[in-house]
Amino acid sequence: MTNKIIILLTICFISLSVNAQEIKVTGSRKAVRTSGDVGAILLPVAGLTAILINKDWQGLKQGVFAGVTTLGVTTALKYAVKKQRPDHSDSHSFPSMHTSVSFTAASFIQRRYGWKWGAPAYVLSTYIGWSRVYGKKHDWWDVAAGAAIGTASSYIFTRPFAKKHNLTISPIAGDGHYGVYTSMNF
Repeated sequence: MTNKIIILLTICFISLSVNAQEIKVTGSRKAVRTSGDVGAILLPVAGLTAILINKDWQGLKQGVFAGVTTLGVTTALKYAVKKQRPDHSDSHSFPSMHTSVSFTAASFIQRRYGWKWGAPAYVLSTYIGWSRVYGKKHDWWDVAAGAAIGTASSYIFTRPFAKKHNLTISPIAGDGHYGVYTSMNF
């Protein structure tokens, strides 16, 4: 009887130690994870670049509020929930910070400057979220929560740039070229 208990306990300890070890990713998973890391940096930089090009200081303020809210909510949830990552590297899986930051940037770009720029930003954000799941850093619900937090933060604080400045995009003289015009009320 004692031998059976020792064997059972040994099997339990071995299975627990195997589950506790970090899962190393290699090959395509590592490459995808790295590309997602790069994308998570590029999207906020793209939003900041759009702000600087347009000298959109009101947009800068709105983007900062959205970003700070995203970072605060995501960090607070990571430490409150303490969900283990799929690769067992730590207990800060929920929600995905990469995804929340990238969706904040994408929804800021879309909300402030329109779907022409927002759609590609959302595609890249979706890829970043997928890369976190594929790279074994998050489960899909971690990514979904990060996307919801990021999008909500931007939608709360961001107002459209074009509407505020009465910008319209319309054809010039019917020759197929497009330009941006402002309406001036005197």
